[in-house]
Amino acid sequence: MANTETTPLIAIEGLYQIFGDDAAKVLPKVKAGASKEDILAETGHTVGLQDINLTVERGEIFVIMGLSGSGKSTLIRHFNRLIDPTAGEIKVEGHDIMTLSLKELTEFRRHKMSMVFQHFGLMPHRTVIENVGYGLAIKGMKRPEWEPKAIEWLQTVGLAGYEEQYPSQLSGGQQQRVGLARALCTDAEILLMDEAFSALDPLIRFEMQTQLIDLQENLHKTIIFITHDLDEALRLGDRIAVLKDGKLVQVGKPVDIILNPADEYVRAFAKDVNRAKALRVKNIMAEAVNLCEGDTLGAVRSQISDPEQPIIWLQQGVYRGVLPVSALAGNDESAINEADLLTTAALPHKAALQAALPVMLSEHHSLPVLNKENKVVGLLSHEALASALTVPEV
Repeated sequence: MANTETTPLIAIEGLYQIFGDDAAKVLPKVKAGASKEDILAETGHTVGLQDINLTVERGEIFVIMGLSGSGKSTLIRHFNRLIDPTAGEIKVEGHDIMTLSLKELTEFRRHKMSMVFQHFGLMPHRTVIENVGYGLAIKGMKRPEWEPKAIEWLQTVGLAGYEEQYPSQLSGGQQQRVGLARALCTDAEILLMDEAFSALDPLIRFEMQTQLIDLQENLHKTIIFITHDLDEALRLGDRIAVLKDGKLVQVGKPVDIILNPADEYVRAFAKDVNRAKALRVKNIMAEAVNLCEGDTLGAVRSQISDPEQPIIWLQQGVYRGVLPVSALAGNDESAINEADLLTTAALPHKAALQAALPVMLSEHHSLPVLNKENKVVGLLSHEALASALTVPEV
């Protein structure tokens, strides 16, 4: 039995996909390093994926991105075996799903993974409520059982009152919300989203991204999200995998893709990104070392570990402000008051750098970074901010 505490939720190992009548015979040539173009010219076979190795952790949004023809949509269809690989393993919770029987695979698709398609995939002859509840209906649930749940998910995605409408009566954004509600209604742990928002106009697309982010805050689903848009990948992804010509070029957090591109292909993607919008304070913050608790200057003075770093004053774990080194000179043991502070300003850890920039420009020292519980989780310096916003010459 796999240890689910340490085993990635999904692991793909040595995955190859070759399209053609004799893929197994062509596989050794691909493994030996023959190019995609040479394989096509010599054998008439198309190499879709080459030696893909990646893991997806439970509860993360894992984005797979690349240009058209990079293999990203081919790859996502391997997660639920809509396409079987030419070679390789696909493991979910440590179990190789290539060993599943047809019956087991059907159950796996019904209960473990749901898919949201680019062009909605709604059934035009069924009402909105029937579309949302369809996944539960085919599991054998009766309408009185699944309908309350479908209504709840429609409310969640902002479509309360549309239950008896038909897809043709909805806008594109509304149709995609129905598709999302249908996927969520099955309670599947894993959502596969293939270019789910790319058919929407920019404003609706942004709204859908925001809704997905907000939903994920509470649902903690594992989401595999396909896109060709780096801005979308950076906004949504906890980690991003970049594909080119069926090969995995780089896997990393958004900050890795922007600040440390693996090659020219990734660098070309990243060079036009608005770093101030794409990067978050948490991506570039450093550790806060002088977290000093107490009510008096003496109590704080005794806790300073690095006099070169800002002194962050806490009371009962709550951030109160930044103290200057000068306030702690000598042996003054008096109580700390607001007049002693350099500032009480701080930055939310999820804030985009563009939101942090005016705050940083108004201060002359590093600022504490707070999480949603208002606990200090880091420190942002002007040097780190400037470095992150500087685009290197190519």
